[in-house]
Amino acid sequence: MSYLDHLPAVFREDPFVGEFLSAFQSVFEGLAAKVDDVARYLDPMTTDVEFLPWLSGWVALTLRADWSVDTQRSFLQQIVPLYRDRGTRIGLQQMLTLYTGQPVVVDDDFDQVPHFFQVRLTLRESDPRLLRQIQQIARAIIDQEKPAHTFYGLQVAVPTMRLVSRALQRREKSAQRTVPNVLVLGENTLLGTANQVT
Repeated sequence: MSYLDHLPAVFREDPFVGEFLSAFQSVFEGLAAKVDDVARYLDPMTTDVEFLPWLSGWVALTLRADWSVDTQRSFLQQIVPLYRDRGTRIGLQQMLTLYTGQPVVVDDDFDQVPHFFQVRLTLRESDPRLLRQIQQIARAIIDQEKPAHTFYGLQVAVPTMRLVSRALQRREKSAQRTVPNVLVLGENTLLGTANQVT
């Protein structure tokens, strides 16, 4: 069926008008096919990658170019509910957890220093390049989400080796801290090389 069939007879009889209007018909038919599939473009999990920046503009989010596509999709999918907690400790904690996928602690209980809070991220890897990237992105997120009158400290914990003395291990046990398997100097670990007398 053609849209031209619905026009008055005077338009259907003129070949120029028919050709002119058929160009519009092809546009409308192509647009109708796109409209049927529009829901896919509005869902960050199913839209094409090139539509992610456009979709992020709808929710006032700027996607970083160095984020993976999965991170961009995840942020877009969850950002609107997070906006109700924007500017709060909980909102910042949720935003950073969403980005890193790791435990994040935001501590704002510093009575002696007004308007100060501390953010602690824990990473699974100790890759220096990844550490710098995470720190940079975390600072950008914190700077964007924090109230303007506040300032903060950022700690990023990475897996490391810990050498302790027997005395420190006893003190930590007496303070009832959980002491993981540790390397104890002079007992199960040596630092440097041992001199051997032959």
